[in-house]
Amino acid sequence: MDEATPNTPPLTTTPVPSPGQSATEEPDPTPASEGERVLAGLRAQIRRYVVLPSEEAFTAVTLWVAATHLQTAWQHAPRLAVVGPAKRCGKSRLLDVITETVHDPLITVNASAAAVFRSITETPPTLLVDEADTLFGSAKVAEKNEEMRGLLNAGHQRNRPTLRVSGPNHEVSKFPTFAMAALAGIGDLPDTIMDRSVVIRMRRRRPGEKVAEFRTVRDTPALHALRNRLVAWLAPLHAEATNMTPPMPVEDRAADTWEPLVAVADLAGGPWPEAARAACLEMTRHEAEQDQDHSALNIRLLADIRRAFVAEGNPPVIRTGRLLGILNEDAESPWPEYSDRGLTARGLQILLKDYGISSANRRFPDGFQAKGFTRLQFTDAWARYCPEPAPAAEPMTLPELATSA
Repeated sequence: MDEATPNTPPLTTTPVPSPGQSATEEPDPTPASEGERVLAGLRAQIRRYVVLPSEEAFTAVTLWVAATHLQTAWQHAPRLAVVGPAKRCGKSRLLDVITETVHDPLITVNASAAAVFRSITETPPTLLVDEADTLFGSAKVAEKNEEMRGLLNAGHQRNRPTLRVSGPNHEVSKFPTFAMAALAGIGDLPDTIMDRSVVIRMRRRRPGEKVAEFRTVRDTPALHALRNRLVAWLAPLHAEATNMTPPMPVEDRAADTWEPLVAVADLAGGPWPEAARAACLEMTRHEAEQDQDHSALNIRLLADIRRAFVAEGNPPVIRTGRLLGILNEDAESPWPEYSDRGLTARGLQILLKDYGISSANRRFPDGFQAKGFTRLQFTDAWARYCPEPAPAAEPMTLPELATSA
């Protein structure tokens, strides 16, 4: 075992539950292989500093970090999407721990796509993007960062270079995009990125949930020692990893994304292969349900906006603030609990962007200008996704029945 400094604290400061085991149970006997030991140590360090939503999430993050050290062996580079509904959910703290344990971290906040793809080589770094909501948090901002979204999508698979004209002779150059990436931010990332990600849905700690404070100078030596052990364990297994085709419990893109994590688990042995596949099944199932819930939530929003227009007498235009007020006043709807401030203008914009609907400066009958929506913007979406039921035909009277006969 590597020693970082004479004063480095022990790697495991609390008993380490095995994957899938609750924290209250007795830990398994000492792992037999170095792979099991180093993964257990990494899992314990992650648990020391952050509260994750499930044991499956601890398994997934641990295996994702380990997989970064074999990036050149994989066909796909899974993203790790660390998302939460609000501030102070531990997203940045998890990224702090990941930064000190992944392969060649490249940290960026609001970097340009050009700067990022010029930093990716044939031996790629691990991209770490904090505050990803500043890149994709609204339709307007996301449009400005469409190139970054394209880069992150392309980099999920090998041999998807980006082409640029460069040099005095204006020659076409190929820049590789393949690299594993972790992105942390408030709210979901674009669907195309989420679809290529192992998704960790963070939440605020409840009273009584305690974690250790993270101090860079004091705590990174132990994390670096773990990183060095990961390298020492995995580097000799590169050829084996390249040729692996582990049996997967899911198919299609989910299988592509999770395969490197499952392969690392199979290399470690012990309880990890079973735990990895259980995490894969549970977390992909949860995301599939989230997609269904998201679609239902969007349609619910369209219907509630229609009711808001009706409540206001079907005006041709409605202020954004007034619309939000009506939505958040409905205690039977999901909007008052959508965030700690209810449904906000930003949240409304994100939910409506799939329908091509956005607010704009509008002039109102009182002569003032404000952000708002026109009723005409919604008519097509209402007709397509939540049409009004056709009015029931009134029963015919006896004379009418006789006439029709």
